[in-house]
Amino acid sequence: MADPLTSRSRRGAPDPAAASSTGAPGTDAAVRSRALPRWHYLVALAAGALNTLSFAPTPHGGWLQLAIFVFLFAWLTRSTGWKSAALTGGAFGFGNFVTGVWWLYVSMHFYGGMPAPLAGAALVLFSLYLALYPALAAGIWSFCAGHARNGANDNRPPFAPSWHGALAFASAWAIGEWLRGTVFTGFPWLATGYAQVDGPLAGFAPVAGVYGVGWMVALTAALIVQALLALMGSRSQRLASHADEAGGARGSGVSANGIAAASTSTTVNNPANRAAPARAASPAQIAGPAAVALALLAIGLLLPLVQWTAPANAPLTVRLLQGNVKQEMKFEEAGLRAAVDEYQQMITAKPADLIVTPETAIPVLAQQLPPNFAAAIRQFSDSTGSALLFGAIGGTITPEGRVVDYTNSLFGVTPNSHEIYRYDKHHLVPFGEFVPWGFRWFVNLMNIPLGDFFRGAPVQKPFMVHSQPVALNICYEDIFGEEIARTLRENATPAGVLVNSTNLAWFGDTIALDQHLQIARMRSLETGRPMLRATNTGMTAAIDAQGRVIGRLTPYTIGSLDVNVQGTTGNTPYVTSGNNTVLAVSVLLLAFGFAFGPKLARRRNGKK
Repeated sequence: MADPLTSRSRRGAPDPAAASSTGAPGTDAAVRSRALPRWHYLVALAAGALNTLSFAPTPHGGWLQLAIFVFLFAWLTRSTGWKSAALTGGAFGFGNFVTGVWWLYVSMHFYGGMPAPLAGAALVLFSLYLALYPALAAGIWSFCAGHARNGANDNRPPFAPSWHGALAFASAWAIGEWLRGTVFTGFPWLATGYAQVDGPLAGFAPVAGVYGVGWMVALTAALIVQALLALMGSRSQRLASHADEAGGARGSGVSANGIAAASTSTTVNNPANRAAPARAASPAQIAGPAAVALALLAIGLLLPLVQWTAPANAPLTVRLLQGNVKQEMKFEEAGLRAAVDEYQQMITAKPADLIVTPETAIPVLAQQLPPNFAAAIRQFSDSTGSALLFGAIGGTITPEGRVVDYTNSLFGVTPNSHEIYRYDKHHLVPFGEFVPWGFRWFVNLMNIPLGDFFRGAPVQKPFMVHSQPVALNICYEDIFGEEIARTLRENATPAGVLVNSTNLAWFGDTIALDQHLQIARMRSLETGRPMLRATNTGMTAAIDAQGRVIGRLTPYTIGSLDVNVQGTTGNTPYVTSGNNTVLAVSVLLLAFGFAFGPKLARRRNGKK
C-alpha cells in the first residue's frame, strides 16, 4: 500500500524521506516525521460506521464484518507511529459506537425527558469513551509489532504486516474489547464476535467465547492483508525489474555524454546513498498467511458440527409472555393496575411447564402484590402443574415499616409448594439501577424512576421446573458471557436452560431489540444451552442450544410464545475456562511481540 503524502509534501516543501535517499542523515527522524492526512481518520470513522451494519438486523453480517476488518488492518498499516495508530483505531471505534448505540438517545430524550441537545451530547461523549478501547488496542499493536518497522531502510510501509504483527493485532483487539466489557462495570455491547453469530467464525464461540471469536476475526483479517500486500509487493517488484531491464537495453550504445549521465545515475542510485529496494515476496510469504486464514474460516464453519453438550431431562413446554405495556404508563397508577390485570389474564390463559413474564412485569414490591393476583396465580399453578416466573420489585421491610435493599427480581411459583423462589439481579445498569459516584446531577436531568438497587449474589441457585434446573438473568445481564458461564461452572446443580427476562421499551422500536437478540444467541453458542427471552415489547424469542431462533413474537404486539425446549447438560470449553483462555494467549503473544518484534524486523531488513 502506498505511503501517504506527508504534510510537507502537501505544502510543496521537500520530503525529509527524499532527502535521506541521497545519503543525507536522519532517515529515522524522517520516517517519524511523516504525518497522515486528515482524511485518513475520516475514512476510518466511516469504516466504523459501516461496521454497525455487520451487526443485527443485517443477515449474515459476519462476512461483511470480515471485509471491514481487512480494510481496518490495511488502513492501520499506513500509520506512522503509535499515536496515528491509536487515532485510527479511535476514529473507527467512534464511528461504530455512535451509529451502533444511538438508541441510548431514545432512552434519555423520549423516555427520560432530557433535552435533545444534552441527550445528543451525552451520546457523543459516551461513544468517545467507548472509542478509547479500540484506540488502546491499535496503540498496543503499534508498540508490540508495528513500531518495529519505524526507520526501516526500505520502501515498505512503516507497519508492514507480519506474522507476529497479525497475532499482536488479534491479541490487542481482544484485550481492548475485554477491558471495555469490564472497566466501570463494563459495556460489551457491539463486541466484534456478536456479528459472527451467523458468520463463518461462530464455531469458535463455545471454545473461547465472544472475545475469542473477535480474536479470530482480527487475526483472519490481518493474515488476509499480509497475503495481499505481499502479493502486491511482489507484483510491483516484478514491474520495477522489467522497467530496469528495458532501461538498460536502451542505454547499451551510448555516447560520451550518455556515459557521463550513466555515471551520475550510478552515483545517485548507489545502494549506499539510497534506501534498499523492497525484496520480492516469496511464494511462501504469500501462500502461508492466505492458507492459515482459509484454514481458520474452514474450522469456524466446521466446528458447529461438534456437540459440546447433550440433551438432558424431558423437554419443557414453555410460554413466554409479551405484554407490550407502554413505558410511559408503566409506573403510573392506572398503568400499574392495567399491567397487573393483563399479566394475570395472560398467565392463567393456558397451562405450560414454565410460564415467564418480562422484567418488572408487576412493577410493585413483592410484599405488596394485589391479593387477587397472588391468589389467582397460586391456584392456577397448583391446579395445572405450571411453574411461573414473574418480574417484580424485591425488598426488605424493617420492623419500623421502611423498605430497604430494593432489588430487581424474578419470583418463582412451583406447583403445590408454598416456597417462593427468588432471583435478584446481580449486574446492575449504571444510571438505570444505580447512580455512579459524581453523576447524580446527570440522573436528575431525566424523569426516570430510579433508586440505588441492592445487588444479588453473583452465583444463585437455579429455578427447578420439574427435574430441569433453569438459570435466570435479567435485562442486560445476558451480555456478560463470563458471568453466565460462571453460574453454570460454579453451581452445585448446573442449569440446562437459560432464561432472560427483560424490558427494552426504554429504547423504542430501534436496532437495540435485534442486537439484544443476537447477543442472547451468542450466549447459547457459548454455553451449549437454549435461551428463553420474555420481553415487554420485544424481542420475545426462544433460542435452541445451537443458537438458532426457534420462535419469536413480533415486537410491539401483545401475545405469548408457545415452544418446546430441550435442556442440555455438560460444559463447553468456554464454560470451563471462561475468558481466561483468550486473555492468557493474548497477553503471551503481546509480550512476545513487544520483546522480540524489533529484532525480527531488523533481521528481515538484513540488519544485525
